[in-house]
Amino acid sequence: MSEQLTRLLSIMAHLRDPQRGCEWDVAQTFETIAPYTIEEAYEVADAIDRGDMADLRGELGDLLLQVVFHARMAEEAGHFDFHDVARAIADKMEARHPHVFGDEGGVMDSQRWEDIKAAERAESGSNSTMDGVARALPALLRAEKLQKRAARDGFDWPDHEGPADKLAEEVRELQEAEEQDRAEEAGDLLFAAVNLVRSYGIGAEEALKAANAKFERRYRAMEGLAGGDFASRDLDAQEALWKEVKRQEREA
Repeated sequence: MSEQLTRLLSIMAHLRDPQRGCEWDVAQTFETIAPYTIEEAYEVADAIDRGDMADLRGELGDLLLQVVFHARMAEEAGHFDFHDVARAIADKMEARHPHVFGDEGGVMDSQRWEDIKAAERAESGSNSTMDGVARALPALLRAEKLQKRAARDGFDWPDHEGPADKLAEEVRELQEAEEQDRAEEAGDLLFAAVNLVRSYGIGAEEALKAANAKFERRYRAMEGLAGGDFASRDLDAQEALWKEVKRQEREA
C-alpha cells in the first residue's frame, strides 16, 4: 500500500478515536456522512466539467476521504475494512473483464457486459430486474435506469409515437387532477418525459443539465441587458429581453 494511503487511513483512525479524536468525526454515522459522499461526487463531476485539473485533484481527495471514512466506521462495527473494499472492487473488475484478465478473449460489447452484470445479480440473490438500481440516484437518472432495465425484458415502446402519446396523456391528467393527486400526476408526467427522451437515445439527466446551463446563461444575459433592474420590469418587457438574448445568440 502507498505511503500516503497508509497515512490517510491512520489519520482517519485517529480522528475517530473516542479518547483522542475529533468530537465531530467520532459522532458521525453512515447516515450522516452519506450526504457528504454524494456532494463530493458531484464536486468531482463539476471540476471535470470545468476542466480544472488542480481542483479535480483536490476533489478526488475529498471523495477518497469519504470512502476511507465509511470503511473506518464499518471496521469499528466489525463489518469490513478498507482492504476488504479494495479487494472487492479489484475482484469485480477482473471478473467483469474476462477478455483482459481471463482466457476468454474477444471483445466486450454491451450485451456481454450486461450478461456479466446479470450473473452477478443472480449470484447475490437478486430476483427482480429492478434490483440494484440505487434509490439515492438523481430522480431523472434513476427513472432512465429503471426504464432501461424494463426494456431489456421487452417492456418498452417500439417507436417514438408510443411515449409521445403517453406524455400528452400525462399532461392532460395533471391538468385535470384534483389537488391531492397533482404530485403523483406530476411524477407520472416527468417519468413519461424521460421515457420519450430515452426513445431518441438521449440521456435525460444530461439533457436537463444542458437546458439548465442554457437557461442560466440566458437569464444572466437578460439581467445584463436590463442594467440591474430586470426584476422591476413587467413580464412583457422581460419577454422582450429574452427574445433579444436569443437573437444575439443566433447571430453570434
